[in-house]
Amino acid sequence: MKRIGFIGLGLMGTGMSKNLVKAGYQVTVWNRTASKMKPVVETGAKAAKSPKEVAENSDIVVSIVTDSPDVEEVLLGPKGAIHGAKKGDIYIDMSTISPIATREIAAKLAEKGVEMLDAPVSGGVIGANNGTLSIMVGGDRKVFKECKPILEAMGKTITYIGGIGDGQVCKAVNQILVGTTMLGVAEALVFAKKAGVDVEAVHAAVSGGAAGSWQLTNNGGRLLKGDHEPGFKIKHYLKDLGIIAETAKADNMPLPATSLVHQLFYHCAAEGMMDKGTQAVVIAIEKLANTKLVE
Repeated sequence: MKRIGFIGLGLMGTGMSKNLVKAGYQVTVWNRTASKMKPVVETGAKAAKSPKEVAENSDIVVSIVTDSPDVEEVLLGPKGAIHGAKKGDIYIDMSTISPIATREIAAKLAEKGVEMLDAPVSGGVIGANNGTLSIMVGGDRKVFKECKPILEAMGKTITYIGGIGDGQVCKAVNQILVGTTMLGVAEALVFAKKAGVDVEAVHAAVSGGAAGSWQLTNNGGRLLKGDHEPGFKIKHYLKDLGIIAETAKADNMPLPATSLVHQLFYHCAAEGMMDKGTQAVVIAIEKLANTKLVE
């Protein structure tokens, strides 16, 4: 069985790495804040002192960190995984980063004989903990087939999209849909509240119809309880919106709906809500409507 390295034990990586241990893999972990390795080590993983050491003790290295510069640092930096990698190793980046940066990183890895898959995820902390993530994968199809059992230990829906970077494009599509849908949920619920109807009854009625969605059922339900705590933080979503804007600019693609979403999430940032969940965009709508969804 392949030895797995795992870099990045934040909200997502902790559950994902634990599921790899649970699946029977020999797992070596590293995190910038060393204390975050303890819960995974307690399940049977080994701790490393650097990404380089992770690669030295692994055949396949998985990472999930915040942004493109973070991936470049843990992979290509002075103590990066590339310095401990050997020809034939595989690097799977499950972060959400720029498709452009992904392709540049893959080219540098290829110079050392290391393959790369980009495999960003959707499903949040709950999906990471339960091993039910949706994983969208770019890279060589043969490498994907080799790594699919590893991905299946972390996710329920594993989809091969195409060449390197294509997984990141698919994740951008996901984030466009998440943001525009979440804004629609927030606006619709505040609309119902201002019209004076029973918002919980409205939520129940429309959730089972053509307007139903994961965002409406789950984050809409949380809004009705006044719950703005993160499953996915606004600051991370703003980062993703920046990636979407960069990619769209390179492709001369107008994004009118996503641009509006971007501006309203900037409002949330200006209000000091960077660590709140994406459903907290409702606060921007509440201010525009001068109506509180939950008193």
